[in-house]
Amino acid sequence: MRQLNDKDIAEMIDDDVVIDNAAVRSSVRHELQLSKKIPVAKTVPEHITIDLHQHTEQEAWDIIMGVAQSGARRATIITGASGILKIKFQQWARDSLLSPYIVSFTPINNGSFSVKFKK
Repeated sequence: MRQLNDKDIAEMIDDDVVIDNAAVRSSVRHELQLSKKIPVAKTVPEHITIDLHQHTEQEAWDIIMGVAQSGARRATIITGASGILKIKFQQWARDSLLSPYIVSFTPINNGSFSVKFKK
């Protein structure tokens, strides 16, 4: 069996026939159900727990900023009872680029904070 080429197809159809692209598009939209909204999966959890033990100051900053910008609403941030990250987190939450993202933060215990982020 031989394959049809453009010339064969042109001879088979009448020159007066015009393919209705709108009908084709409509049919494809209906077949693919494009008129229905595709639900957006919530990929960011409401609450995140961050343990900053064994992280450098720069790593801790990057992690906290990532969570603040992710859309999470609340976080538990574990800095540890002693060390620089406990002090640094409080400074960042009050007076840094992180502070506009934070609604409030409160100590849970000697080395953890509960943080509420803005939407």
